Amino acid sequence: MCVRRKPIVVVALLALLGVFGVVVVVNSVGGKIQLPQLGPECIVRADGEVALDLVQMANAATITAVGMRRKMPERAVVVALATAFQESKLENLDTGDRDSVGLFQQRPSQGWGTPEKIQDPRYAASKFYSALKKVKGWQKMRVTDAAQKVQRSAYPNAYEKWADESTVLAKALTGRATGAVECTINGEPALRGAAAAAALAEGMRLDWGKGLGAVDESQPGGLSLAVKNVNIGWRYAHWLVSHASSTGVQRVRFADREWSAPDGKWQPVTGAQGAGNATVVAEVFR
Repeated sequence: MCVRRKPIVVVALLALLGVFGVVVVVNSVGGKIQLPQLGPECIVRADGEVALDLVQMANAATITAVGMRRKMPERAVVVALATAFQESKLENLDTGDRDSVGLFQQRPSQGWGTPEKIQDPRYAASKFYSALKKVKGWQKMRVTDAAQKVQRSAYPNAYEKWADESTVLAKALTGRATGAVECTINGEPALRGAAAAAALAEGMRLDWGKGLGAVDESQPGGLSLAVKNVNIGWRYAHWLVSHASSTGVQRVRFADREWSAPDGKWQPVTGAQGAGNATVVAEVFR
């Protein structure tokens, strides 16, 4: 006699979600229980809309920052993001086809570097841009054709389906859109106080390099950056929101707007609290 066991793990998970007040709707299809989608944590709006989770958002911001640091045009960022979308869904994978790893599924056996190096998003992005820069005429190619020249994939047209999403992300993360990156972050922060502020400053330096503006770390509760223009200001502000989950950022202010972690929205700020157009201010959880 064959007895079917109840899905104990799923039942336990549903019970746990109920404890935290999550409304759960369960569908049963073919005897299988389907858990609901809880929704994205980040929404990017810039002549289009893209929904990502916090990890994807941080990786997209790092890929963009590395491109800006290397003085690559926005089109290069679009190609890089479309490639990472297709290869890893913007996740820093530790495995893949044959010996492929990382955001771009680069292969150590093909000269991209050691597995450890390739799994550093900054290194991987920099190697991708270096390879793209060597492709003659890549600026005039379709996104998928430029990406394929670098990746040499068995599916050369697959990158094109991510072109629209990547264009939205690139516009926002290069600073050409206002208040375009909104992430909602709940729960206990990863870091607090001086540790969070130090990690935040270090992360910015690693992503943006020597081109990063003057960083004021005099306050243990965060940092401020002097910026030359509004585009650069939004570039940094959007990076801060994108990396807020892992660095303990609670609040970001720029151009008389403010983003806060639990709310996840950019709101107008007036009076003395407004940061103006010359300074980006980030506050961490204390």
